[in-house]
Formats: sequence, C-alpha cells, structure tokens
Amino acid sequence: MLDAPRPRRRARLPQHLQPDVLAAIAVGGALGTPARYEVAQLVHVGAHGFPWATFVTNLVGAFVLGFFLTVVIERLAPTRLLRPFFAVGFLGSFTTFSTLAVETVILVKDGHVVLGIGYTLASVTAGLALAYVGIVLARLLPGGEYG
Repeated sequence: MLDAPRPRRRARLPQHLQPDVLAAIAVGGALGTPARYEVAQLVHVGAHGFPWATFVTNLVGAFVLGFFLTVVIERLAPTRLLRPFFAVGFLGSFTTFSTLAVETVILVKDGHVVLGIGYTLASVTAGLALAYVGIVLARLLPGGEYG
C-alpha cells in the first residue's frame, strides 16, 4: 500500500528576505539618505580639498553603529525589525562607502595621490576605532541585559 503524497510545505524565506524586514530596511534607508545630505550641506568642502563631509558622515556612522548594535544586542529584549531598520537601512544609507571610493579615485586622478590614499586609510582606521569606542561606551552604560 502506498502512502498518500504529503502536501508540500512552503519554504520559509530567510529572515533578511521577509517582506516586513525589507520594508523596515527601506524605511530606514529613506530616512538615512536625507540625513546624510543634510550633513553634506553643513560641512563645507573646497574643490580638490579633503572630502570632510563624507569623512565626518562615515565616522559618525561607524561610532553610532558600534554603540547602537551593542545596546540592541546586549541590553535590549530581542526584536526583529530594529536592527534591520536602523543598522542596515538608516546607517547603511547615511554612511557611504561608494562616495569614499569615488572621492579617493578623483583625488588620485587629479594628482593628489597621498591625500587620496591618506583619506582612505584614515577613514577605515578612524572608522574602526570609533566603532570600538561606541562599543566600549555602550558597555559602560548602567543597567544589565534587558534592563
């Protein structure tokens, strides 16, 4: 006797592809992009000079990411949408690696090789350092896990 075929179960999408997570990322991104634009309007950058607006934006984003993720992961009750909304969406669109890369290429192309390489190295080094500072400061906050 043959068993009746079982109905196929629908495969569940990985969490990062679920519609509510994608929507949270999109909304965060829609808010992060104008925030980056506003920072760029506040920070004056001269032609052929050091790209301060992108540098400042990326460093602020690195610090906030380290601080935020440490607080969310170590101190708050688990949540499905907060990290995708803020860390991936908002900060992902607030910071900009692509602009850093383009500005580096332009500096090098225009003959400012040392400045271009220095900009990239300073951005990565300072970004890592500030992310670490954010983690350390978040861990110094009073209160323990979920409290």
